[in-house]
Amino acid sequence: MHDVSVPGLTLPALGLGTWRMRDDECRRAVEGALERGYRAIDTAEMYGNEAAIGAALRASTVPREDIRLTSKVWHEHLAPEALRRAFEASLTALGTDYLDLYLIHWPSHRMDLPRTLEALTRLKEEGRARAIGVANFPVALMRQAIEEVRAPLTCNQVEYHVLLDQSKVLAYARAHGLIVTAYCPLAQGRLAEHPALSAIAAKHGATAAQVALKWLLDQEGVVAIPKAARAESQQANLGTFNVTLDDADRAAIAALPKTQRCVSPAFAPKWD
Repeated sequence: MHDVSVPGLTLPALGLGTWRMRDDECRRAVEGALERGYRAIDTAEMYGNEAAIGAALRASTVPREDIRLTSKVWHEHLAPEALRRAFEASLTALGTDYLDLYLIHWPSHRMDLPRTLEALTRLKEEGRARAIGVANFPVALMRQAIEEVRAPLTCNQVEYHVLLDQSKVLAYARAHGLIVTAYCPLAQGRLAEHPALSAIAAKHGATAAQVALKWLLDQEGVVAIPKAARAESQQANLGTFNVTLDDADRAAIAALPKTQRCVSPAFAPKWD
């Protein structure tokens, strides 16, 4: 497994997403993932599974310093004092004294972005969040955060897969030295039996999911965090690195419609 690096942040190209995993299922999934070689675990305050992940970290023989642990603050807690309380609660639940990456989970129409980013930056300056970033930020908000506020962001986590165009977000991230983390990289399971991906997969002795993931991981500055609770799914995702896509494969994927967004709650920002 290779790493993706920008100034201030290095992440494994493939991590474990944990949205909708809870309790013992989550603990077992994280323990198993660490045993199989995963070294990036993604969670969030809103997922309600930080304590289960903390239990898995304590049970693992993998040193904490070898794990890249990401969590996120919910959009209702972006006032500076609330953000710090949320951060402290995440550390307590996870049983760690620092996070490798701490993100604003969603922007809020009510947030004071400069003050929120100032509070986030302070956590980085204290060394308790090794790196900071955002999630679900379209380019307009990224521009405000980086060019106006000048926050030292290193990552934007967004929905990204073969059926959703994120070229604007990618171009901006690359121009400003940010990693793009692709969540829902398998479009919430919709890609597992996708005809075009299945045809490519058959050519390579792979699965449609592996093709979808490899398409992402072949891109500069992109990492992916598929949710995988079962051991078989975790191992299959690791097999992504054995797939080599050719120009014909990439052309077939480029021809797919790119307008399918799986996650767009009522409080979502205006997408670019």
